[in-house]
Amino acid sequence: MANINWYPGHMAKTKRLISEQINLIDIVYEVIDARMPLSSKIIDIEEYTKNKPKILIISKTDLCDKKETDKWINYYKEKGYYVIPMNLEGNVNIKPLISLTEEVLEEYNQKRSDKGMMKRKARVLVVGIPNVGKSTLINRLAGKKVVNIGNKPGVTKNLNWIRVNDNIELLDSPGILWPKLEEENAFNLATFTAIREEILPLFDVVEYILRTLEKYYPEVLKERYGLDFVNDDVLLDLEEIGKKRGCLIKGGEIDYDKVMGLIMSDVKNGYIKGITFDRFDR
Repeated sequence: MANINWYPGHMAKTKRLISEQINLIDIVYEVIDARMPLSSKIIDIEEYTKNKPKILIISKTDLCDKKETDKWINYYKEKGYYVIPMNLEGNVNIKPLISLTEEVLEEYNQKRSDKGMMKRKARVLVVGIPNVGKSTLINRLAGKKVVNIGNKPGVTKNLNWIRVNDNIELLDSPGILWPKLEEENAFNLATFTAIREEILPLFDVVEYILRTLEKYYPEVLKERYGLDFVNDDVLLDLEEIGKKRGCLIKGGEIDYDKVMGLIMSDVKNGYIKGITFDRFDR
């Protein structure tokens, strides 16, 4: 597959700023999306976070195919990561994350204690690709809205220190990607709105969504769009969906842009649940 070159300048700047402040950091929270546990994992994170201990927070578990995502959770645990699956919406229990953070830093704080130094509040860097739930996580930890949330990339612009409580201080960071994206990863990122919509043709992304649903979740394809299969010519399917969902323009013609927007919205807003596009055995 071809590589997609897309690397906004602010992402390179973010990595440089993290590198400059990493010595202030005790632990790293990396947030990934349960529906794409591989595509949303930052591949070059070790380059600028050094050997800091990391907790992998798998967000949006209310939307994923749990059976498939569990395979990735086990994979990352076997790789030596601390892993916590979390649904960040609603009443979130953050105590397991706090407890794990304290456990990971226990050795560090013991060394401080042995030297006669007081226990210091944990300084935590929060990183992840765009739109995986970093801001939602921070607001949950703080118990109030301290950062803006949006379901599109680019909401967080700068590195910001945020005091959560007497024990934890967070360094929030803008979403990060890497210079070359493999084609399948790029389509997953586009599907779940981690990269801007104009990076890949909308028609191609929508076709990718329908064909992936056909391959792994035919029951979702049938239930949501009334399709038993995807045609070689996807326009036929968009026409069928448009008729059923009333995506019409004057004269009864199909509004294909509206149909494609509807499919993207179904995924973007979590109307389609129980899907994980990164397959462990792909």
